[in-house]
Amino acid sequence: MNNVLLLTDKLITGGAEMYFCKLENHLQDENMTFYSAAATGELYKQIHNKQQFIPLSLKNHLANLKILTKEVSLKHIDVIHANSLRMLLYSIAIKKLTRRNIKLVYTKHNVTILEKKMPFLFKRVLNQHVEEIIAISNFERDNLLQLGVRKELIRTIYNGVDVEHFSFKQLQPKETFNVGILARLSKEKNHELFLEIVNELKDVPNVMFYIAGDGPEREFVEKMIKDLKLRHKVMLLGNASNPYEFICNMDVLLLTSLREVFPMVVLEAMAAGTPIMSVDVGGIKEAVVNHETGILISQHSEQEFAKQIKTLQDNVDLRQHLGKKARQKVEESFSLSNMIHSTLKTYQ
Repeated sequence: MNNVLLLTDKLITGGAEMYFCKLENHLQDENMTFYSAAATGELYKQIHNKQQFIPLSLKNHLANLKILTKEVSLKHIDVIHANSLRMLLYSIAIKKLTRRNIKLVYTKHNVTILEKKMPFLFKRVLNQHVEEIIAISNFERDNLLQLGVRKELIRTIYNGVDVEHFSFKQLQPKETFNVGILARLSKEKNHELFLEIVNELKDVPNVMFYIAGDGPEREFVEKMIKDLKLRHKVMLLGNASNPYEFICNMDVLLLTSLREVFPMVVLEAMAAGTPIMSVDVGGIKEAVVNHETGILISQHSEQEFAKQIKTLQDNVDLRQHLGKKARQKVEESFSLSNMIHSTLKTYQ
């Protein structure tokens, strides 16, 4: 019998946090018991097994370590699966404090500060303390190899989509052509480019733009909408309580990020059959094949985005083709069942 503890920082809306919730919701094995721990947030309502959940503090790291060290000992934890670098460092400390033979698994979702500032130290931490590293794309696996992380530690397991929840929707005629972005309002998501695209198309009739998400850049986004006089063209919706509904209401979903590893929203749009148009960053091209399962833009160019949006607006057949091929790609390579099955193997 293996006892597994899933760790993440806090349950706010984000890709790594949604990944954590999917694991907590769907991991099942008759030979394993699963626990989870995080600081609470709006995603806490998605935790299914609340009796197995350990609440943590947002800022009191010493208190968190004390709580987790106690729980790891009491629950005889055999595997800790960390979903951030901070949680990995917690795990290393807990392993030393408890003196238990704990297997450490680390899913790398984002570029970390330690990786950027002191790559030699980041590499050393992974090589010396982690038994399994889950890379969520081959792009990220190759980055880890270039840093000098040992090849035998790394396994690519793609993010997975619940294809039953994100069911395929046929294109429905609408009064307007709806262009959306579903992302946290933070600098790396580059909503500035999204609004520059809106500005390029502000005089094109029957095209509307929608921003779903919230975050620290909200004031900047609101000011830019005002300064560019785009209030008639773009709606700022706040956090989407139902991402699937938002995605299905769009005719095309944009991703304008400065950097990404392998964002879940791309796969969710593909599963729903909503064409995705993305900057070619990170591992996105492992899912989005240009003019086959979506549209890839080589540079952060508002002119190129605007050109491709007009092409999609005028070509219903292309939108249908992209949607069908994208759904097929998700079913073959990016299903939630594949992700869960592969993750369970890392605990054994």
